[in-house]
Order: sequence, then structure tokens, then C-alpha cells
Amino acid sequence: MQLPPAVRQRIGEYGDALGFQALQRAAGALSDAYRDGAAARLNAEERTAAYLVTRMPATYAAAHAVLREVAGRSGPIGSILDAGAGTGAASLAAREYFPEAAITLLERDASFAAAAREFLPDAALIANDIGRSGALPPHDLVVAAYSLGEFGAETARRLWQAARVALVLIEPGTPRGFTLIRNVREELLSLGARMIAPCPMETACPVARPDWCHFAARVERSSLHRRVKGGELGHEDEKFSYVALARQAVELPAARIVRHPQHHPGLIEIAACTPEGLRRERIFKRDRDRFRAARKAAWGDAGIS
Repeated sequence: MQLPPAVRQRIGEYGDALGFQALQRAAGALSDAYRDGAAARLNAEERTAAYLVTRMPATYAAAHAVLREVAGRSGPIGSILDAGAGTGAASLAAREYFPEAAITLLERDASFAAAAREFLPDAALIANDIGRSGALPPHDLVVAAYSLGEFGAETARRLWQAARVALVLIEPGTPRGFTLIRNVREELLSLGARMIAPCPMETACPVARPDWCHFAARVERSSLHRRVKGGELGHEDEKFSYVALARQAVELPAARIVRHPQHHPGLIEIAACTPEGLRRERIFKRDRDRFRAARKAAWGDAGIS
């Protein structure tokens, strides 16, 4: 998964303008802050360049994976509110699936918002903080990618109130991120929301501590990204937790694969979440059709029928 070519090129220009050594230091500070759930002590130029190079591709990949689920099962989407839009990664992913939708970016950071406007020049901008902006303007689809953790459940309720068709919430695929998603899922379902994804049911989540539910999106690294990270691989896997909810009931999959399928000679083991709870299934080669389907199955897919 890669950002659009013009966006990748512009991100490289941001990195070149800052300089490699300064970019590498800023990226390290940003990574430490992301892991610790704190704010990085960087100026606007450093913070923006480091985020664009190291975090925007991952945010785009996660949002792209989630919005694929929404596009396949939601009603028509004519407008999108990207709440806590950052540099516009989720909106760029949304444009892939809803190319005609009008996009509104809600972002408090002026430097991030300026970058987002470069990538999405036709989007409207609300320069505000989603935690302090009062009632949010209604849109068909409301997306909050990696921004809810700063504000919590009360903001999630306001985001839901603004969603005419669907709401998407994405957080880091960590125990903390999943706990926030699970708590919001439970509350909004109690308020009448209907599940789109990832859950194949609208009952209580069966995942118990210390486990947590998360998924992964593969991100292709640019050469600059590899150099900044000091990595040799041309990709990384962005792990995320999410929930997508709708106003109207949609058809849910029979199951959701919640771990990488385990391949053995003549046997594939699949861990899935089902309406009856978590289930581990062993699919043998003699069951030709299901075994063939299981060979193609991936973490995050609907289960094997």
C-alpha cells in the first residue's frame, strides 16, 4: 500500500527541506512520543516533516483497509468529515472509495492542516480542536483516525451524532488503543448504532485481557523512509484497532479472521471471531474447496465459509 505518487513526491520535498539529520532526529522523537502517548517536543517544521515521512503512509494504509469494509457495505456517501485530520491521510484513503464525496478537514494544527490542503485542495477546512469544537457539522461519513485517543468517549458520542450514515474510528493496535475502541463500540451500540466491521456480531466483544483485537496493513516504505528508520526491509506492518458503525443495519460477515492463518503441511489453522465467540478451526487438505479458500485467506478477512 502506497500513498498517491504526487503525495509521495511532495513528502520527499518536505524531508529534503528539513535535511536528513534533522529529519532523523525528529522522526525518533516522534516515534518515542507515539509509543508513549505523549506530545513530541518539536517545532512545526520538524513535526510536520517527520510525520509525513514516517506516520502518514501508515495512517493512510490503515484507513484504506478500514474504508474498504465501509465502502462495501454502507449506504451512499456524499460528504465526509475527517475529524483530527492531521495531514489528510484518512481523507486521501476515503477519496479512493468515495471519489465524488465532499470532504471537510477538522484539524487544530496549522502546519498539518496546511499540508493536508496541499494534498486535498478542494477540501473544506475547519481550524479547530475536535475536543473543543462543540456540535460537529453533520456529514454522511465521519472518520477519526488516530485522534480519538486524545479526547476519549465523550468526543466519540459527538462524532456519532454528526454521522448521518456511518462512523469510523481507528486507533493504534495496542492494548490501550483496543480498549478505547471496545469501550466506544459498547457505548455506541447501546445508543442504537449498527455494526459494519470488524465484528461479525453486535453482542459483547469476546476478547478478554491480556489479549486484544487488532489488524495489520502492509506499508511500502520509500527510500527516505527506510533511511530515516535505519531499516532494510522495503515495508512495515501498521497494526491498528478499529470499529465502523452505521445508522442502518447492514449484512455482516459470518466471521472475522483475527490472526495470521497458520500454514502446516496439509493443514491450515484459522483463528476467527464469530457470533458464538472466538473459534480456532483446522482445515485439512482433503476438504479441497475450503482448503483452497483458506490458502488465500489473510488476517482481517471475513472467515472461511
